[in-house]
Amino acid sequence: MQYNDVIGTIGVGLILLAYFLNIFSFIPKEGKFFFGLNIVGAALACYASILINYVPFIILEGVWCVVSIAGLFKSFLKTN
Repeated sequence: MQYNDVIGTIGVGLILLAYFLNIFSFIPKEGKFFFGLNIVGAALACYASILINYVPFIILEGVWCVVSIAGLFKSFLKTN
């Protein structure tokens, strides 16, 4: 397995873990942990997509990361 495959697999795994934990109500969908998993996972998957120069997934994962960051900031504003 190449470096980009390992990074991409970890990233996608984190995104899927966040989805699984949310769907089965182990974590709240507005929770900081949910957004954190999505941010790190999307950033890693985006980086792996950059390494292989696959623009559609660069866009997808980049937007996923930015939206998750926005959701995290929104969750911090709700608690204050």
